[in-house]
Amino acid sequence: MSKTITKIKSVAQYHEFLEEKAREIRRSVSTPVAAEIVGRREDQNDSADLAGQSHEEWIFLNQNAQNISLLRQVEGALLRIKDGTFGTCAECEKPISQKRLDAVPWAKFCISCQEKRGSWTN
Repeated sequence: MSKTITKIKSVAQYHEFLEEKAREIRRSVSTPVAAEIVGRREDQNDSADLAGQSHEEWIFLNQNAQNISLLRQVEGALLRIKDGTFGTCAECEKPISQKRLDAVPWAKFCISCQEKRGSWTN
């Protein structure tokens, strides 16, 4: 599935990884799965079946929302590579550590600024 990054040395390597991550996320946000889930609803008359179906739909939609959020973060990192600000904290404008970028290549903030924001969502 997804590769992990270990000690990337160049922006070009981050770019390659982020492009692949974006492709992977786009593949996972698939509308055929949603159509299949909704299509099965029409075949079910039992309220227990419908409840299970609703739960499946909720899980799918929640996962889809998370994937879309991650895709936006990855695409943001690709834009930062393009404009030359990749690896620089959007808050304090200090360099983001290599260790953080290796762990979360789409990171927009250094760890210190991310902690101050109170959320680990970029």
